[in-house]
Amino acid sequence: MLYTAFLFGLISSFHCIGMCGPIAMMLPVERNNPGKKVIQIITYHLGRLTAYGSIGLLFGLLGKGLFLAGIQQQLSIFIGVAMILVILIPEKIFSKYNFSRPVYKWISKIKQNLGSHFKNKSFKSLFIIGLLNGFLPCGMVYVALFGAIAMQSAGFGLLYMLLFGLGTVPLMSLVVYINSFLTVPIRNRIQKVIPYVGVIIGVLFILRGLGLGIPYVSPSNMSLFVQEKANCH
Repeated sequence: MLYTAFLFGLISSFHCIGMCGPIAMMLPVERNNPGKKVIQIITYHLGRLTAYGSIGLLFGLLGKGLFLAGIQQQLSIFIGVAMILVILIPEKIFSKYNFSRPVYKWISKIKQNLGSHFKNKSFKSLFIIGLLNGFLPCGMVYVALFGAIAMQSAGFGLLYMLLFGLGTVPLMSLVVYINSFLTVPIRNRIQKVIPYVGVIIGVLFILRGLGLGIPYVSPSNMSLFVQEKANCH
């Protein structure tokens, strides 16, 4: 299922252009030094990947605990359904409940710190900008975190989020160079594809939990359950 992380990140990057694109466009990079500019952009992405990886590690640990509890199949089905619901339910409904209110002060501090680092072109500032950017609320990241939980391992949870982040790198790098390479109509068309990809990934997690015996997609029940004694043939 790790390949779904990169694929989802690649598609989600079109959503990221609208949400995080302005941050990428405002990066304090060297405009007249192409070589240094590339390294600075990479540094920014390393900060984002560090944020995604650390969150993935925590949620992977959560998934591992549920895995050891022997409910991994149910968990995979639940996460698949949750992914589909988050994708299909309009954002207006979520905004009514304002889920970010409990951490509003924390988010405000992140934004304040982001602003202060935009005045500095050092690699440290660029890394911190990426790091703080990675911790900002994002619906696509939330969906990816469901996948990290389903990995049922701290290491694979970290890897899942790193692959998701890597999927966003190409387009988020390109936007630094060409601010207006995508017109609004084209962005809107691409945005319509994102829900379909999210639903497909959700369905894959549901199939994985059903244990239908399909290689690589829906492994059998035996391989999904933690057993007291090894089952060897």
